[in-house]
Amino acid sequence: MATQDLISKTMGSVAPARITSANERRSTRRCKITQLMRIRPSDPERDNFEDLRGSMSVSRAGVYFQTSEGAYELGMRLFVTMPYTQGAMGMSHEYLAEVVRVEPMSNGMIGIGFKYLMEMGSVTNHSYGISVSRK
Repeated sequence: MATQDLISKTMGSVAPARITSANERRSTRRCKITQLMRIRPSDPERDNFEDLRGSMSVSRAGVYFQTSEGAYELGMRLFVTMPYTQGAMGMSHEYLAEVVRVEPMSNGMIGIGFKYLMEMGSVTNHSYGISVSRK
């Protein structure tokens, strides 16, 4: 009870604030999952690059990762292949995404957040003469 009295005296009549970030806009929970991604700009007018990175956190709506590639800009549209694998039996999917966060990090990297706009479809690396019809 002494702790509660101390809090009451130091804070006065002000109710304790919830510890949340004022900039937090996420509507879905995030999971700290590392999956390899292949990221490319979707705009043919931009300088082309290919960024192979691991995700730092993932939600149903988007992904956050760190990169050394400086070409990312807010609003930039991307093609994202995730999870990316060069193996023949990869289960990768390609998405159209939009950059919603670009922040410099203290380690010299750049933190990038993107949201999924739509799934483009499954990516098959090799067919081996096998065709699969989807109905």
